[in-house]
Amino acid sequence: MKRNMLDLREAIVEKAVAIAERSNWEAVRLFDVAAELEISLEDVRRHFREKEDLVDAWFDRADSQMLKTAETVEFQALTPRERLHHLIMAWLDTSAEHRRVIRQMIGAKLEPGHLHIQIPAIMRISRTVQWMREAAHRDATFLRRALEETALTAIYLATFTFWMRDASENSYRTRDFLAQALRRAESLDRRVYGSPAQPVSADATTEPPSAREFPTVVTTSAHEESLTHSMHVKSG
Repeated sequence: MKRNMLDLREAIVEKAVAIAERSNWEAVRLFDVAAELEISLEDVRRHFREKEDLVDAWFDRADSQMLKTAETVEFQALTPRERLHHLIMAWLDTSAEHRRVIRQMIGAKLEPGHLHIQIPAIMRISRTVQWMREAAHRDATFLRRALEETALTAIYLATFTFWMRDASENSYRTRDFLAQALRRAESLDRRVYGSPAQPVSADATTEPPSAREFPTVVTTSAHEESLTHSMHVKSG
């Protein structure tokens, strides 16, 4: 079966996730992926060095989808804090139908002795956060940039962890969790840098955070802090 190279790469990733949905991520074998796609293992190897590369490819897709949402006129009209809320949720929504498999992928990364997986995973988190900042048009420099990156990483990881267990419709609880985290951090940013607050939206029931400045420092609850520390140290 002949396929365009890019299409084949996408097909391999999708098939692996489909197999995981029928069983679990641990049970996915590359020879099963090849057999179901009617290709050879060598065809798979041309695109992926190992099974773990499929996880990175899936998260690359989430990065891509997140950036696509930033290309609309509507997105450009959002305030900086609304942009970050929108970008993080767009990243998560890409995998909403495969939440169970995503949990299994992350669990595999957290297994003891997998430092060769965990160290690159930390780098991939950093890449995702950098793309979020670029899409949101963040332009802080020096110390403020470093603090902003730390804050955004903490918020992203805490939200990701919360989202993995969120069964609410349209991830409503996750959206609210993220909005609150951004509001708390933005409030702290104002105390540190004196950033002015943006007027509150008329629709205050479901609105994402809408202050003018994104926080450079974030505080979290004990629950969020524990989850964030675990994800930041051990996985991507």
